[in-house]
Amino acid sequence: MKIGLIGTGWIGEEHVRRLSGRISGAEVAAVSDIDPERAAAVAKAVGARVVGDADELIADAEVEAVVVTSWGPAHAGQVLGCIAAGKPVFCEKPLTTEAADGLRILEAEQAHGKRLVQVGFMRRYDAGYRQIKAVLDAGGVGTPLMAHCAHRNPTQPESYHSDKPMVDTAVHEIDVLRWLLGEEFATVQVVVPRSTAKRFPHLVDPQILLLETESGARIDVEVFVNCQYGYDIQCEIVGETGTVRLPDPAAPLVRSGGRASYPIVQDFPSRFADAFDTELQEWVDSLHTGVPAGPSAWDGYAATVVTNAAVEARRTGAIVPVDLPARPDFYKE
Repeated sequence: MKIGLIGTGWIGEEHVRRLSGRISGAEVAAVSDIDPERAAAVAKAVGARVVGDADELIADAEVEAVVVTSWGPAHAGQVLGCIAAGKPVFCEKPLTTEAADGLRILEAEQAHGKRLVQVGFMRRYDAGYRQIKAVLDAGGVGTPLMAHCAHRNPTQPESYHSDKPMVDTAVHEIDVLRWLLGEEFATVQVVVPRSTAKRFPHLVDPQILLLETESGARIDVEVFVNCQYGYDIQCEIVGETGTVRLPDPAAPLVRSGGRASYPIVQDFPSRFADAFDTELQEWVDSLHTGVPAGPSAWDGYAATVVTNAAVEARRTGAIVPVDLPARPDFYKE
């Protein structure tokens, strides 16, 4: 399967390497980026061609499927271009930054008559989250009542602003909790505690996202992106008869100097490297079988509706309803 990739920033370059070295059944045929020098360097490393722009890459006769890893606001137009060309597309999150653009993608894909879009929510492919899903689906802790989550990063650059904890960071929890619990959210609230001094002055950090599902389960997500000590992802589901908790990444326990300690992962590429590999391999496998299985355009749209509501909730201090229409039959499993 010949793949074209749009956007050769860090994650785009990593996906090129994955598709060229660790993923079977695919090769990167062409790449495109607004920075032609970067695109040329990434393409040269894997023997791919450089294509002038996204539209040209999507239209390229050799490209059979497209991976979109460009700047978030550009995703909507590029995904719509892929649908118009009838080409499968893997789009890194967010599918769109505005819910209205997500609706346009849903309408275009349904008009095409076949699922073409997969969204890059890699946590669904992490071994720990998949184990939690298996426990919940088997009724291992009874009906879920609550969930407690944390998403901590050591630091963030100055360009990271106060909407990003919801739009770029908590969006992973929003999607994976929809998947784990098997239902949509009804309301969103954001609580802001005292901000850390270890941040740029314009950033509100940490933030606490409070979610209520349609059945009344309650979820809290701590988003703390300047925690200093490491990249720390936590998730615990509390059910009627027990709890299930995401395991920490395996690491050696060292006993020395009167202490017992183990290292903490420092970045998301290290924490979710295996999940990224599994995600792209399963996507490529689905291209060969013609049976889509990953997060759909509906999942991307639903996540954006919630993140848009969360941004409104932080800005207003209100509990904001999640205005999500009924899932179309086209996207029901």
